[in-house]
Amino acid sequence: MPAHLPETNVRDASIEHGAMRKVGWRLVPFLMLCYFIAYVDRVNAGFAALTMNKDLGLSQAAFGLGAGLFYIAYILFEVPSNLAMEKVGARLWIARIMISWGIVGAATAFVVGPYSFYASRFLLGAGEAGFFPGVILYLTYWFPKAYRARIVAVFMVAIPLSSFFGSPISAGLLELEGVGGLHGWQWLFIVEGLPAALLGIGALFLLPDRPADARWLTSRERDWLEGTLAAERAVAKPVGHMPLWKTLSNKYVWALGLIYCGSSATSNALSLWQPQILKSFGLSNFETGLMNMIPFGIAAALMIMWGRRADKSGERIWNTALPLALTSVCLGATLLTTNSLVATMALLSLALIGNYAIKGPFWALSTEFLSASTAAAGIAAINTISHIGTSGATTLLGVIKDKTGSFPIALLPLVALTAAGTITVLLLGRQQQGAAAPLQNPA
Repeated sequence: MPAHLPETNVRDASIEHGAMRKVGWRLVPFLMLCYFIAYVDRVNAGFAALTMNKDLGLSQAAFGLGAGLFYIAYILFEVPSNLAMEKVGARLWIARIMISWGIVGAATAFVVGPYSFYASRFLLGAGEAGFFPGVILYLTYWFPKAYRARIVAVFMVAIPLSSFFGSPISAGLLELEGVGGLHGWQWLFIVEGLPAALLGIGALFLLPDRPADARWLTSRERDWLEGTLAAERAVAKPVGHMPLWKTLSNKYVWALGLIYCGSSATSNALSLWQPQILKSFGLSNFETGLMNMIPFGIAAALMIMWGRRADKSGERIWNTALPLALTSVCLGATLLTTNSLVATMALLSLALIGNYAIKGPFWALSTEFLSASTAAAGIAAINTISHIGTSGATTLLGVIKDKTGSFPIALLPLVALTAAGTITVLLLGRQQQGAAAPLQNPA
């Protein structure tokens, strides 16, 4: 053993490696699968719309309104859901969420017109509310901050993968038109909705609430993990202990919500509308499914790489700002490529690469701002604020498309939101540097 490497440090590093490896493999793949199914159920209406809108008499504006109602419900129930999870435990609450949205998602197959479609989307939002911020909170119970960007990136890679794998599956399910007396879009909702309920049952057996409940960790691994997390919780944070109403009105929480607003809106809007954007170039349903895979597949691979890079460097501000700026520029540039499928695909791919690359570093940045006592409400509030913009942008996209007939023009609200987020994160970084300067150069 080298003289410069004390035996204690070697032992601690071995315990850390063993603990993080076990936690990563035990929790993250299952949570990733759950989020994959959640996102498929959230955005499969985008593929269903290729035939459903005509069957139900839905205009683009009506479809956009239904899509937006999902986020209205999500916004209303998100903070209460995260607070409830902290009280009853992650295992029970995540299971409840998944079973609820699975049932509602499958039941969407039986909507008969605009109003029942609106109701189903609202109920789906209410059922799923709290899953994402709940998992982000749950990950802070298990992973020290040095691991969070890469772990969040691996977990959230389920979003682009849901479109990469879900696109051809959804397109294929549309081909079941008439089977069993049902439309293809009805089969789509049924087949893609039920797995969530089954995974919810699995969560009851697979998700321990805290490291103290993890029998698969050794006592030394458990002690190291709980000690490390406790030490990090003891460090003062910009959003320290405060009442709920002060957390919800905190300037840092609102700034972080604005930063994430553009990314959230772009993720959800393109997942819902990109199939229709691509089909507008004259593609068949199946060709649309295959083409829709490409941008999400590329984004999924680079998302994990960017998360690892952010953890290795420890830098959060520029690792969030640069990808967000790329998204804004590329979405705006689609105005110049309205007659070219290849150019549009290239720009959408770059936009999604940037959009998904920020997920890991952004949530690592956010959780470093929040104290343990404000994390549940703060994470949910950041996501809620972002979904206010998501709801408005998703609804507005449909209205603008109906009025102008142009998808690139309809994407302009996303350009504005991502540009505003880029500016805000840079200002936040500048303020952080200003606050740190007196500590680094004491008088």
